[in-house]
Amino acid sequence: MKRILKALVCLMTLSLVVTGCAEEEINEQEVKNENVKKLQVFDESSNERMVAVMINNNHSSWPHAGLQNAVLVYEIVVEGGITRELAVFKGNMPEKIGSVRSSRPYFIDYALENDAIYVHWGGSKDAYSDLETLKVDRFDGMNGKYFYRDDSSGNAYEHTGFTKGSLIKEGIKANDMRDTTNSKMVFNYSVDEIDLSQMENSIDAKEIEIVYSSYHTTSYKYDEENKVYLRTLSGTDEVDAVTGKQYTVKNIITYQVNNSSYDDYGRQKLDNIGSGEGYYITNGKATKITWSKSSRSSKTVYKYKDSGEEITLNDGNTYIQIQPKDKELVIK
Repeated sequence: MKRILKALVCLMTLSLVVTGCAEEEINEQEVKNENVKKLQVFDESSNERMVAVMINNNHSSWPHAGLQNAVLVYEIVVEGGITRELAVFKGNMPEKIGSVRSSRPYFIDYALENDAIYVHWGGSKDAYSDLETLKVDRFDGMNGKYFYRDDSSGNAYEHTGFTKGSLIKEGIKANDMRDTTNSKMVFNYSVDEIDLSQMENSIDAKEIEIVYSSYHTTSYKYDEENKVYLRTLSGTDEVDAVTGKQYTVKNIITYQVNNSSYDDYGRQKLDNIGSGEGYYITNGKATKITWSKSSRSSKTVYKYKDSGEEITLNDGNTYIQIQPKDKELVIK
């Protein structure tokens, strides 16, 4: 009996030692997991479907609301030399986004390549035709739901249409829309800072000026301390209507395509399916890249021109400036 009791004591002691070691290893692993760097721009583990909102950029529509939360923003020319923007959100939608404006066909392409639910307020005849043909999941402010008017800025009525993150989520649920995605992001991102100065043909990019027309120019100035670009529209700092803060941008992609008017109203045809060259700009430096897009719904592929490798972006928001080919681009 004494031998049996002794054996039981030994087994219990061994079990406690092993269990203690296992708990110690688990705790160490938890600490390691907590120390792993994670992207701040969006949650990499989330499969939440993106939402793409058409943003008004008529000068009389400013200030914008909610764009600092967007992962991607595309800026492209429309009729009259005005630009519009497509703000793409992956979660993190604020409670005021806009003002929301009408659709044009080529903006639909970038909603498609991001597998995003498309949010707009009206649209051209061609845009509506494409939306129906391509069966795009969308919300249209012309139908009234999930949008509201805010005239507190004193802007004209056509510039007072807004939406909210909560309204869009309500609409997705009520309309039984797919709210998850298996589609990979257009870009790869790095939690560690990418230093373009290490690339052989990089150039300084402390100030950028992107001319769209005689009416509109988008400019950026590099903030050395915070390692972001401050965004300016035709000489006016672009500030958020809610926070009052100037918009900042971590990554800028800029390239040029041919555009032309195709009706008496001046609506634009854009040669955005194809390939060409441009620049990736971040942390005060720029390097040449190539871009290619094989179809309306295919993802645009961006590569470093020198190496031919797909580019990786710094952790942060990105503006994609698709500029008319005959307009001036200044990087200095």
